[in-house]
Amino acid sequence: MARAELRAQISAYRSPFEEEAAGVPDFLALLDDPLAFSRERLEGHFTASAWVVNKKRTHALLTHHRKLGRWLQLGGHADGEEDLAAVAMKEAQEESGLSSLRLVGNDIFDLDCHVIPERGNVPEHYHYDVRYLIEASIDEPLTLSEESMDLAWVPFDHVPDLCKHNHSILRMLEKTSKSELVR
Repeated sequence: MARAELRAQISAYRSPFEEEAAGVPDFLALLDDPLAFSRERLEGHFTASAWVVNKKRTHALLTHHRKLGRWLQLGGHADGEEDLAAVAMKEAQEESGLSSLRLVGNDIFDLDCHVIPERGNVPEHYHYDVRYLIEASIDEPLTLSEESMDLAWVPFDHVPDLCKHNHSILRMLEKTSKSELVR
């Protein structure tokens, strides 16, 4: 996705969640930085995530992230790639081993800016995470990557137990529950 197309999508993005909508100007401002898609921008940079759900919309695929020690959606760094939907798909495939992944539309599903703690010689910084809704077959075997301690299809009603302090995951869960997207 060209930077101009991403700018248009972010500009047009609307959210009923006040904290998410309030961050849109920061995402747009970051697009002006030549290093916006690179880890070299130490203050913060774009990342892309996949909110992976099964076709019946009863389960979400979550990873128990090795470095952060929390249950999260799949995703990662753009590393110079400006097509964030492609980054989300690539990260989902690498982190799950699934071949049945299918992007549900090209629209942004969620935006979240969050702090990543200092680790080694990488200072605390922000991830400007652009998230996409992706479907996959719940029956396909999962492959655990080195980045995860665990990987599991979690029933929607159990997601709040695993992610009670992660408001953005709860927000994506709520959006999925209310979604009228193709099933």
